[in-house]
Amino acid sequence: MHTTHPTPSKEAIALLDPFERLGLDRIELVQTLSQAERALDELARATAWGFDTESKPTFQKHEVSHGPHVVQLATMERAWVFQLHDGDCRALAAEALARPGVVKAGFGLGDDRKRIREKLGVEPLDVLDLNHVFRQRGYRKDMGVKGAVAVLFNRRFIKSGKASTSNWANDRLTEAQLIYAANDAWAALRVYHALGLDPGQPAA
Repeated sequence: MHTTHPTPSKEAIALLDPFERLGLDRIELVQTLSQAERALDELARATAWGFDTESKPTFQKHEVSHGPHVVQLATMERAWVFQLHDGDCRALAAEALARPGVVKAGFGLGDDRKRIREKLGVEPLDVLDLNHVFRQRGYRKDMGVKGAVAVLFNRRFIKSGKASTSNWANDRLTEAQLIYAANDAWAALRVYHALGLDPGQPAA
């Protein structure tokens, strides 16, 4: 018989001390081909990336979001927030997601994968939805990044509701959007490593 574990409640998480976050000094906004090339050079040194996407939210019943508008990838040291307006930048983001042999770890990635296939025309490879790992370990409900950080680090992951529902299709992202997007990916990678899933140390 499998042991089941409760997912932490919102009330319990609210009592915890905050989890550390990446500041703007460790977040790179990627908008051009040259910026994307530099990002991929640094990302190539790691065996696993934190991964997430953001799309412009929809508020009307029949409104369609043509996201993702942002793809974020993180190593343990930094995070890169790719805007997908520029065709060359978009192509390199797609290339990164389709790169085999690098784990892309995140939470609730089913919709992200579908949107990436539709917009970027690639199948993301070696994607690991961390919710599945927690389910295998006896957690009944989807954990999400907040629950995972609470369980593994006994800390409260801060997510801005205002940033999450902001317009990710804007040409210029705000500092709050950059911090939100980057830390979603970075925290997922922290969780991945804390779960002991790392296949090896980052390459030199």
